[in-house]
Amino acid sequence: MDYKTNVMRMLDQKKVPYKSYSYADTDAISGTEVAELLGQNPAQVFKTLVTVSKSNQYYVFVIPVEKELDLKRAAASVGEKSVRMLPAKELLPLTGYVHGGCSPIGMKKIFRTVVDETASDFESIIFSAGKIGYQVELTLSDLSKILSHKVTSLTE
Repeated sequence: MDYKTNVMRMLDQKKVPYKSYSYADTDAISGTEVAELLGQNPAQVFKTLVTVSKSNQYYVFVIPVEKELDLKRAAASVGEKSVRMLPAKELLPLTGYVHGGCSPIGMKKIFRTVVDETASDFESIIFSAGKIGYQVELTLSDLSKILSHKVTSLTE
């Protein structure tokens, strides 16, 4: 692949090994549709969700595309009473990413990040490379080289 996203350049700079995937920017909005386009198991393809707490702290949760974030578990994992999804219009100014192209790597600021424990079921996980149409695949240990994160149960 000739084109590199900022996420890919950051991984290259830190010498973190990864596989990259691309797909035509179609009307495929859901993560399960993206997994299908890539020919990948949807349980191994993850989405990045940004939340905000009552104390106005932002948190990032990385969960399988076919699952829903359990907001109570998410809040408990970061020591908050509650969190809510960040409104879509606030995503780009806060993270630098658009809805559908949000990556846990390379946000404008570093936010506390939690990855769903199901990621441990796979040798590697696939998630957005920071631009719609581009994905990267990394092992959890390689993800740890570039992003501090916790792994716990976040979905039903």
